Amino acid sequence: MNLGKHLAPAVLVTLVLTLLCGVVYPLAVTGLAEVALPEQAHGSLLRHGGRIVGSRLIGQPFAGPGYFRSRPSAAGAGGYDPTASGGTNLGPTSRKLVAEQVGAAAAAARAERPGAPVPVDLVTSSGSGLDPHLTPAAAEFQVPRVARERRMPEEVLRQLVRRHTEGRQWGVLGEPRVNVLELNLDLDDVRPLPPAARPGER
Repeated sequence: MNLGKHLAPAVLVTLVLTLLCGVVYPLAVTGLAEVALPEQAHGSLLRHGGRIVGSRLIGQPFAGPGYFRSRPSAAGAGGYDPTASGGTNLGPTSRKLVAEQVGAAAAAARAERPGAPVPVDLVTSSGSGLDPHLTPAAAEFQVPRVARERRMPEEVLRQLVRRHTEGRQWGVLGEPRVNVLELNLDLDDVRPLPPAARPGER
């Protein structure tokens, strides 16, 4: 058996496929994306005040009471870690999930607005832990607190939420949603926080 006769074509095929699939194809797709969708190709980054503040595709935490808070995150130790995307991996019958995580978040939400139904996305994390959106109901739930901290009428905030509410993609896919980062950036432009509320605001 002539080993070289069989080995040479195998090596050649490997080199050709490596070149096509590992170099030519990625460069072609990247070049096409740069031309057709340059913003998305660069990560859908958001700029505010001349600096990059995040991506409209990746959630981030907002802890200050003068901001709309994002959906809880289980990605990484502190949450919202794009290098550790993932959920809690806890099932619906898990005591840890119900009592420690969802229960604690629900109790805090009820204390904020006693008697109001708590939207589920305010107390549960998404599968990726990086969801940048809330439902309109979850944003609306936070309006009284943000209005109080910003010293602005609630109706003005509701109009802002409606302006940032995105419909279903192509009219059929997904559900109406609000991008929290875009909403908070617009909020800072419309009504900046009072000076006393600014340290550690986000």
